[in-house]
Amino acid sequence: MPKTVIGVMGPGSSATAFDLKNAYDIGRLIAEKGYVTLTGGRPNGVMEAALKAAKDAGGQTVGILPSGDKRDASAYADIVIVTAMMSARNNINALSSDVVVACGIEAGTLSEIALALKADKNVVLISQNETGNAFLEKLGQGSLYLASDARAAMDIVEQHLK
Repeated sequence: MPKTVIGVMGPGSSATAFDLKNAYDIGRLIAEKGYVTLTGGRPNGVMEAALKAAKDAGGQTVGILPSGDKRDASAYADIVIVTAMMSARNNINALSSDVVVACGIEAGTLSEIALALKADKNVVLISQNETGNAFLEKLGQGSLYLASDARAAMDIVEQHLK
């Protein structure tokens, strides 16, 4: 039986301290539940924080790289998948996740959220961007859920995995 995969998406170099804390916390919670943490695989921002936390908690991790070079991956990615697809790899991130948790919003994250919603995936968003939150909540029409922090996000994830 396949393992449950939780995608953690969010900004890279533009991630805020709030984004990074929530990414770390959700990565840890995912691992503690025995799920697999999937990110964009690069060694920065939300991707790195979630992967590091999952590894710190003894979890399994997957990184889906936009490049074609495994050397671009975070040291915390157990399984590295190279795509050489640049941003088009965002669709792989969305489709490979059972549920997506987005920690913050930027252009790449926005595309992952939209692709996940289009694929009928549930998305949990932890963001302080009220304008973006309102837009995405309306766009998500019952498949996008807002959470105040990682603990609340994991509660929502668990509800949708039942």
